[in-house]
Amino acid sequence: MSNAPHISVDPAAFAADPYPVLAHMRRDAPIAYVPELGATLLTKRQTIHREEKRIATFSSVQPGGLMEKIMGLNMMRRDGAPHMAERKMLFPALSPRTVAEHWTPVFEQIVNDHLAQIKPLGAADLVSEIAMPICGAALCAMTGLTNMTPQQMDRASQQMLDAVANYIADPQIDAMGFARSAEVDVFIDQRLEALEGHPDPSILSVLSRAGMPRASIGANVKVIIGGGQNEPRDALAGMIAALLAHPEQHALIQDGSHSYLDAFREYTRLEAPIQMTPRMIARDDTVDGVAFHKGDRVFLMYSSACRDEDVFDHADRFDITRDTSAAIPFGAGPHFCAGAAASRALVAEVAAPAIFEQLDGLRLTGPVRAHGWAFRGPLRVPVAWG
Repeated sequence: MSNAPHISVDPAAFAADPYPVLAHMRRDAPIAYVPELGATLLTKRQTIHREEKRIATFSSVQPGGLMEKIMGLNMMRRDGAPHMAERKMLFPALSPRTVAEHWTPVFEQIVNDHLAQIKPLGAADLVSEIAMPICGAALCAMTGLTNMTPQQMDRASQQMLDAVANYIADPQIDAMGFARSAEVDVFIDQRLEALEGHPDPSILSVLSRAGMPRASIGANVKVIIGGGQNEPRDALAGMIAALLAHPEQHALIQDGSHSYLDAFREYTRLEAPIQMTPRMIARDDTVDGVAFHKGDRVFLMYSSACRDEDVFDHADRFDITRDTSAAIPFGAGPHFCAGAAASRALVAEVAAPAIFEQLDGLRLTGPVRAHGWAFRGPLRVPVAWG
């Protein structure tokens, strides 16, 4: 392991609210080893931004790692040319142009249809009854897995991600992750057969036509299901909750001086849905006085980087007027989130404006509590309207 200072955490408390511990690390031990997680955490924005790009030391290649065990070897666990080759195959399905011309109209139909169904109810949980089905349906369309329901998509995403972040080695969490992974494979095989003679812009279709091997298609679709459901679901529910809790911020959108895109960028800075990315040390090296050894596990804490006091004034405050250009909730290096454009379009350009417009008088009716230190989002957001 590295020779970084040791800082212990209570895993349950860290999942409930990681930010006080991360602030302590940034102040007193910006690179710290956490024995409960078996990893050395990098917490400062400038360090993460610099070191994430040094893949010769901080490698994404992690043979036998949790993600590879659950999902298979995917582009998130490749570096250099192999990573770029698979990313290039995926690009036509998620390029900004494809998002604008093809997926945004699909998103609009999904959002309007769902809001028409739920509007008469007058109240709902924003997470499970609005954000989850909307984002699940959007991901079913984008992946090409239209034989899955939004609920099945959400369950697959959550349980695979829980297993990918299962650093405490809970066997029940592992079992659920493997079960969902196998279930997704069945859905993939069904759709690949159907798409063979009817290609479309979906991820499955694009990867298949690019000649990607079946095992790699499955692994990459699974990692897309993980981030592609979790991230927009939690960003949508959390961002709306933040605007409802800070009406003076929402007023800046209503008067036209700012936008829902500003709110999206600020919320994902404040509560990054993907809080960290793991790396494996590929060669002995020293960073900021800390000696790393080949095989060490490292976590690049995006959540901490996005609240770094040296970069952001009043970093714990939700402020949509803030310059968020230095924030890195989607990563900073070659593994920058491939679905970032789709997430922005779904959440900030389509869903959030429609929800506020169509659910007149939208308001919080109870407390909001977020959870997670590797992947984080609100557990429940009770709202009413009308």
